[in-house]
Amino acid sequence: MGGRAEHALDEARAEFAAILGCAPTDLIWTSGATESVNTVLHHLSHESTGEAWVSAVEHPCVHAAARRWFPGRHRPLPVTGQGVLELSSLANELERQRPAVVVLMAANNETGVLQPWPEAAALCRSFGVPFFCDAAQWLGKLPAAGLGPCEFVTGCAHKFGGVPGVGFLKVPGRIRPLLVGGSQEEGQRAGTENLPGIRACVAALRERESELNQRGPEQRAVDRDGFEARVLAEVPGAEGVGRFALRLWNTSAVLLPVADCRRRWVVQLDRAGFAVSTGSACSSGKEKPSHVLEAMGIDGRGERLIRVSSGWDTKAGDWEALAAAITRIARE
Repeated sequence: MGGRAEHALDEARAEFAAILGCAPTDLIWTSGATESVNTVLHHLSHESTGEAWVSAVEHPCVHAAARRWFPGRHRPLPVTGQGVLELSSLANELERQRPAVVVLMAANNETGVLQPWPEAAALCRSFGVPFFCDAAQWLGKLPAAGLGPCEFVTGCAHKFGGVPGVGFLKVPGRIRPLLVGGSQEEGQRAGTENLPGIRACVAALRERESELNQRGPEQRAVDRDGFEARVLAEVPGAEGVGRFALRLWNTSAVLLPVADCRRRWVVQLDRAGFAVSTGSACSSGKEKPSHVLEAMGIDGRGERLIRVSSGWDTKAGDWEALAAAITRIARE
């Protein structure tokens, strides 16, 4: 039975690697993107005395891991007002100095803005600098092909329909383990592999890739764009965040008129039957925008933000109903 389980794990690794475009031996199964990020930065902090350059809009786990593993030698890379990494700035910095790693996500988790990760990866490669791409938001929503050539890549299953607690890490050869103990994953990540979760992870990504072939991102984005157009036209003072940049088809971040804590947007929309999120929590008493908004120059307006994300089965009518609810609440 143990042999059959190992064979099933190897099959899953081979299929997942084929989707990404890398060798099966480059893949390590983890508990999720947070563990993977810590593993990479832990490894590289021991391999180099250089800095970790992290885009200003990375996921909090990346910034926290950089502070932990690169204390005093990490710094943010600036983004434009649309939330996109400034490649020219990165190129200029690389001309002067070689960091231990450049970290850039494929797609932002708050705004859905796509980053120029292929160009950044090529730029880093030309300077001999390791490039680490957090593809957690990208996978399942845009094709995975092309991620394999990046030195380090991570993602997590629950972002594309798998179960929580399963992730992967693509590495260039062997890596210093963060978790030590048993000899699982060729000694690079101790702990029993979650075989059912891993098999489900691969099946979920296979399904999403198939769906993207049937209905592409451009077609799916039409519903989201219609939602934003109506809200911006019918709600005075509404603004789209990053809407002039390339974005994931399922994500919309909109700044709406200021509401007091008792009638804040996320509460009113929840009562109307829509689950949206916000970049700030009224109950904390501190209306501070997220680090992503700050990096984009949207300072002091975090209490106005709502973030909407759709599923693969979300219909145009769902987006239209949400737009109608927002305009009704704004009038009230």
